[in-house]
Amino acid sequence: MASTASAPISRTQINRANAQLSTGPRTEAGKQRASLNALRHGLTAQNPVLPSENLAAFQRHVQQFLDEYQPAAATETQFVHELANLAWRQNRIPLLEAGLLDQNLAPQLTIQSLSTLGIHSQRLSRQFQKTLEQLRALQSERREREQKDLKDAAGIFEYRKHKGIPWDPAEDGFVFSKEEVERHAQRLIHLGESRQVAYHRFTAPSPQLFKWA
Repeated sequence: MASTASAPISRTQINRANAQLSTGPRTEAGKQRASLNALRHGLTAQNPVLPSENLAAFQRHVQQFLDEYQPAAATETQFVHELANLAWRQNRIPLLEAGLLDQNLAPQLTIQSLSTLGIHSQRLSRQFQKTLEQLRALQSERREREQKDLKDAAGIFEYRKHKGIPWDPAEDGFVFSKEEVERHAQRLIHLGESRQVAYHRFTAPSPQLFKWA
């Protein structure tokens, strides 16, 4: 009797058979743990915004950080965006905690899950503080450099002005406009004059102290 050749098994049939073998968590505890996956997702994900969250609200949140810290270079901007992302994740944790309590999970599982969220919160807080310190150090260094350059430019401006020689700050590699340099020069002059007056009125010894009684 001739044997009948078996029909080849398709990849679709194999995937279907595997799906039937994997039915997910079967115990109640397993189902409860699986229900927490959505809560945990997002605290360590690359994208800070969950599909269920309002993207426009996140964009406003980021803009608030940009308005507050006013980054002036690419690295500063990167730090500010990182701060906004970390803060957004941190603000989500109280909502996740409330969601846990509303699910009526087993007490032990609730405690473990709240503890996990607490660990995430501490990690995000440390990252936020470290990033903020890096941003502040970078901006402080930039501002000090800008003030030094602006003071140097003001000195050159006053010298050229005294000599009657036209001058463009770009000639000496400065990025400031001539108006900025002139305003800063006037400010330095006014500060110098005010310090002299303050010294003579409040600091210098009174001539009467040197008179004999």
